[in-house]
Amino acid sequence: MAVPQPASAANLVKNPGFETAGTGDMPACWEKSGWGDNDFTFTTTADARTGTKAMKVELTRRVDGDRKALITESADCAPPVTVGRQYDLGLWYKTTTPDASVTLFRHDTTAGWQYWTDLKTLAMSTGWAQAAVRTPEVPPGTDRISWGVSVYGTGSATTDDYTMEQVADPVPDPECTGTQKECADGRWDVLPTQNPVRSMHSVVLRNGKILLIAGSGNSEEMFAAGTFTSAVYDPEKGTYKTIPTPKDMFCAGHVQLADGRVLVMSGNKAYPAKDGSHGYEGFKDSYVFDPATEAYTKTNDMNDGHWYPSATVMGNGDVMSFGGLREDSTGSVTAERFDAAKGEWLPLSQVHQTWSYWGLYPSMILMQDGRLFYSGSHVFGNGTPGTGASVYDYDKNTVTDVPGLQNKDQRDQSASVLLPPAQDQKVLTMGGGNIDSNPDAGRLVDVIDLKEPNPKYVAGPQLPQGTVDLGNGPQPETGAQGKMYVSAVLLPDGKVLETGGALHNRANPVYESSIFDPGTTTFDPVAPDPEARGYHSSAFLLPDGRVMTTGDNPGNGSWNHNVSIYTPPYLLKGARPKITSVIDKEWKYGDTQRITVDRPIAKAELIRPAAVTHSSDPNQRYVDLPLSVDGANVDLNVTSNPNLAPPGWYMLFAVDANGVPSVAEWVHLTGAAVSGAGDASAHVHSFADGLSAEPEGKRAARKSAPVSPVVAGCDRHYGSANVCVPTVFPPQVKSSTRARCAWLDRQRFGRLVVNGADDPLRLDRNGDGVACGPRDSSAR
Repeated sequence: MAVPQPASAANLVKNPGFETAGTGDMPACWEKSGWGDNDFTFTTTADARTGTKAMKVELTRRVDGDRKALITESADCAPPVTVGRQYDLGLWYKTTTPDASVTLFRHDTTAGWQYWTDLKTLAMSTGWAQAAVRTPEVPPGTDRISWGVSVYGTGSATTDDYTMEQVADPVPDPECTGTQKECADGRWDVLPTQNPVRSMHSVVLRNGKILLIAGSGNSEEMFAAGTFTSAVYDPEKGTYKTIPTPKDMFCAGHVQLADGRVLVMSGNKAYPAKDGSHGYEGFKDSYVFDPATEAYTKTNDMNDGHWYPSATVMGNGDVMSFGGLREDSTGSVTAERFDAAKGEWLPLSQVHQTWSYWGLYPSMILMQDGRLFYSGSHVFGNGTPGTGASVYDYDKNTVTDVPGLQNKDQRDQSASVLLPPAQDQKVLTMGGGNIDSNPDAGRLVDVIDLKEPNPKYVAGPQLPQGTVDLGNGPQPETGAQGKMYVSAVLLPDGKVLETGGALHNRANPVYESSIFDPGTTTFDPVAPDPEARGYHSSAFLLPDGRVMTTGDNPGNGSWNHNVSIYTPPYLLKGARPKITSVIDKEWKYGDTQRITVDRPIAKAELIRPAAVTHSSDPNQRYVDLPLSVDGANVDLNVTSNPNLAPPGWYMLFAVDANGVPSVAEWVHLTGAAVSGAGDASAHVHSFADGLSAEPEGKRAARKSAPVSPVVAGCDRHYGSANVCVPTVFPPQVKSSTRARCAWLDRQRFGRLVVNGADDPLRLDRNGDGVACGPRDSSAR
């Protein structure tokens, strides 16, 4: 190969203007790349901006895929980079297609060359135009990068004069503004005003307020009285407003629609019968909550009942829902689709059906190609058959197992989250237990990279241990003890807070919090929430960068109305950057949007506001916005793929080099900026296509799946419906009446009436109709 045209002192690109010929038909240090079904040409053209040569890539026919001229992926040509640093990329171009963008690859010292991300969509231009964009921070394990312009629509892009420069050193760490411990671990504060409702559903609204849904609040008495409640919390004022609630939305599903309203689906039609004739029942009703009017309005009904349904927003704004319990307490096998354009649930005949039972609150995460990834996180009992995780292709109507999830039948009320940034397509699943067998909850953590050609979970670091209250006060966890009911919250610095949890079914709270770093795949233990946060607790990000936690509903039926606020360490590093203006708050896919900031920032991102319940928020995502920086003016490059950022309202954060975020601004992302920019297939590389397993066989149409009436792990022979005497006691509790009654006493269950004549747990040895009375607990 000829010695390529040298770069300038600061420019890291060799042969940046294509002036040096290579050994083949491409210039030195440049190579052809691309994929898919398309007709294309690569031409070294004399139509140059400077010098005598430029590169032209043209597609004359496209079914899918792209073509691109890239810096050659070799040690001689690909620019070396430093982990944690950022680089400013620039080039000059002409285009005859709106479907061209700057695409970035990285060399992993272990895994080799791999696609990294698409940074910027190029606006069409008949004359020479300049494009500039800043990379994200270079991930660990990366030593070189390659990049170029990809063309993914018919037409051409001609490019010249590439530049790549390392961004100047970040500012030094500021001085700590709290105590040394607070600056390392953050700080929790319990608010003076309690949450007035027994809310187990939390939705961050597009105006920054919080919708807290209780329904009957797991209270049979409130259900019988028809008392259903919600509240709207205003974090700025610290006030609550109680909202009339038309139906028992206890254990409903919910999701943000593109216009910022909240779709709430199904809920509780009936509590379990004391005679065991039926369990919980789900109704078909569906409602929309409008943040502007703070009121619910009814939609059309779903096709089936769904107590504990999933809710996932798709790239076109539609909503898919699976699982839950029907009106007769059996498991729903009916997939539901809410048509966002029509504002209604589609009839059964218009929705693809696999007749699969996905369980309760199955975590269904939208992938970058429009498929859904079932992560293995769910609620109550065992996971789905097979490996416990799978890919669901709605268009092909196929379900394919994905391997690697550890101990799949003890991941009940684990937490799964699409790691930052969404462009990386990595999912973290952590913790969990099993309400049926009630073992000690575990510490298992699994990570999957859905960009791999045949993705599989790999074991991650185990959850840190904290203290657990076994009824005699907190004591250190031992052995393999971890937690279920764990909450996971995406933070604006690109990390994940995991917090809360319990060791057993509705018992034994665990006090532990830590921050997971996707870059290093490590947990950093931080200050624990001082309040118990087990069953029916929620944790979610506020627009000011803090985290709010609510709720706890132990087996004795009580409720924790205290609210905690976590101040992460990044808010104790001095002054935070400020977004001083957002030129336009209505954003389109493929846009370049300008903001101004009061001081330099290192990155910006969109974070979808939370809609969380029972450790589950499959729509939570952090979408990186590559930057072009000109002093206080920062241009943000919006993804052209709506499957990465489904339409809706997002919190926009600007983050400085120390990880300190601004207060969020709200922006509304909908529709395509130019033809092709909203094409979800535009930059969908063929990842996760080589699944080694064969798709599951087609099921015959069926009405439901059988589900035990004790699905919640509670024996209804004792106490009221909101009291949960476990069907199986924790392994530390001996099977004698005395040991079981002592455990129930430590958990403050109080007086327990026996419902009927049966006493399967042997808690009413003298037969007086009261469990664990003085004579009962003296028996062995």
